[in-house]
Amino acid sequence: MPSPDCPLCEQAASSLWHTETRKPLQGREFWRCHLCGLVFVPAEFHLDGAAEKQVYELHENNPDDPGYRRFLNQLLQPLLPFLEALKNQRGRPLQGLDFGCGPGPTLSLMLQEAGFLCTDYDPYFAPVPHWQQPYDFIVSTEVFEHLSRPGLVLEQLSSCLQEDGLLVIMTQRPRDLEAFRRWHYLLDPTHITFFSDASLDWISQNWPLREVYRGKAVVILKRLACEGKMVSV
Repeated sequence: MPSPDCPLCEQAASSLWHTETRKPLQGREFWRCHLCGLVFVPAEFHLDGAAEKQVYELHENNPDDPGYRRFLNQLLQPLLPFLEALKNQRGRPLQGLDFGCGPGPTLSLMLQEAGFLCTDYDPYFAPVPHWQQPYDFIVSTEVFEHLSRPGLVLEQLSSCLQEDGLLVIMTQRPRDLEAFRRWHYLLDPTHITFFSDASLDWISQNWPLREVYRGKAVVILKRLACEGKMVSV
């Protein structure tokens, strides 16, 4: 079987890494790119838009849920010092975007409570037609594992950031193959893209984005002052 193109680096340098044996996703394939380390599900196993939205509508993202707020604090707490520093650098209020806010936008509310303006965007639940403007920061929680074309989305988001702006991604990262095979994360049919530590390293080496923080599930990237998708280091 020919190697499918990697949706991050766009190269045909992948091999089959795992085939799911658990129902209801029995037979689903997961490929791993040897260039950028991305693990991905080929397009023939993706849900269509209507089925994908039905899964998202089951998510209980309630701004009044203390547990959900604690979950989002995994991103918010390491981000706040960077936002304060950027605000001081700019000498003005910051404007941010919650990319993929879901059916119950909460992180933008928490950011506003902390003194930072943030707009919601989601292709299904908050389809703002003109969201692609320069932002000081963009946050995206539990979204990147759903992306069929993560390279294209990274290009869009980085182009929407001002110089020194912050791109903040929260997504679970795969470990070794043995742990991956047992991972409950695979059983969500909308989870199709998995960024490894090697993938994050590749992004910093090949995009105008530099990593300034990496936690268990959160990475913060700063937009460099350069044009175009790829940069030399």
